[in-house]
Formats: sequence, C-alpha cells, structure tokens
Amino acid sequence: MASEAPTAHVSDLDWLMSGLVQRVPHTSSAVLLSCDGLVKSVHGLDPDSADHMAALASGLYSLGRSAGVRFGDGGDVRQVVVELDSTLLFVTTAGSGTCLAVLAGREADAAVLGYEMAMLVKSVRPYLVTAPRQHSVEPPAMRP
Repeated sequence: MASEAPTAHVSDLDWLMSGLVQRVPHTSSAVLLSCDGLVKSVHGLDPDSADHMAALASGLYSLGRSAGVRFGDGGDVRQVVVELDSTLLFVTTAGSGTCLAVLAGREADAAVLGYEMAMLVKSVRPYLVTAPRQHSVEPPAMRP
C-alpha cells in the first residue's frame, strides 16, 4: 500500500535538527527517529551516539505510551521529559511513527525547548511520517 504522506530524503531533514539546536540556547543535539528506534536525521551526535539515543528515546516513548494505556485515557504520548543532574532529555511525537528527541543542558529553558519542538513538528509534520514496514509476501527460504 502506497503512503499518501509526502516524503523527504533523510539529509533534507538535517537542517531542521540543526535549526532547532541553534534556536534554543544550551541545546546540544536533536535526533529524529522512527518510533521503533531507527535514526532518520541527527544533529550534534556521532553515528554511534545517535543510534544509542534513538534506542533510548524509542524505549522512553514506548513506556510513555504504555503508561497512557494503563493509567491515562489511552491517548497519544505528547512528551516524555527526563531530568538528569546536568542534562534534559525531551522526547515528543513528531508524526505518525516518528519521534523527536532533544538533549539540552540544565540551563536550557524547558518551556522554550518544548515550544520550539512543538512548532517544528507542527510546521513540517507531513514530512516527518515514518511509513509502516512492509512484510515480504514470500516467507524466507528455509535452510536444509
């Protein structure tokens, strides 16, 4: 089944991640990821760190979704915030099947960061969609 959503090449989204980091003081990195933890775009992290961040953000998003089903109204996750001694980690829904994770220093204004993340997502949401994975029609060949 073909997707109706516009698509963007991964490198076309890098400028969005860079712009977000540059707009919000004390923000160090941003990762756009599929909700199952694959990096779509990144700014401010090396490839290994980006993969690790995507896996962490995916797990946090999943925990938030489970908490909403069990203890909330079952609605979508808006935002997950982790406050560490010197770092803030924000994870938000960025489109169907997509999340945005941002790392910032403790000095960052959480309200400004949350607002900028929401505005970025709102302005380009159709381009941030991650299409569901397609299962192959034929099962993989069995080894003798």
